[in-house]
Amino acid sequence: MPNKKPLISIVDDDESVREGTMDLVRSMGFVAKAFPCPEEFLKSGCVSKTACLIADMRMPGMNGLELHNHLATTKNRVPTILITAFPDDRDRGRALQAGVTCYLAKPYDDEELLGCVRLAVDSRDAG
Repeated sequence: MPNKKPLISIVDDDESVREGTMDLVRSMGFVAKAFPCPEEFLKSGCVSKTACLIADMRMPGMNGLELHNHLATTKNRVPTILITAFPDDRDRGRALQAGVTCYLAKPYDDEELLGCVRLAVDSRDAG
């Protein structure tokens, strides 16, 4: 059976962040799809195929932590990396307590993000 490349889904309301993150993830050999909001991601049919979710912490409507928590209550538990332009220790603590793989401040280091993606994909494969 061929080894399928993991799908990394990116949810961010900032188009430049979505595109840049998608390019970075693809450059490392992953398949990437981007969505402008959590609702689009949830309707996409990609949730069950997603090996890792990268989501913005602050978006209109559902935020990244709420999206992670929603997925955690379904059969589609997805390892999640939250990214934010407004890092906050309280938000970080809540996110990590909720089981988020990584919580990164924008602008994040490319290698740091890719390390988190690998950690998330490995945890999904192990689970």
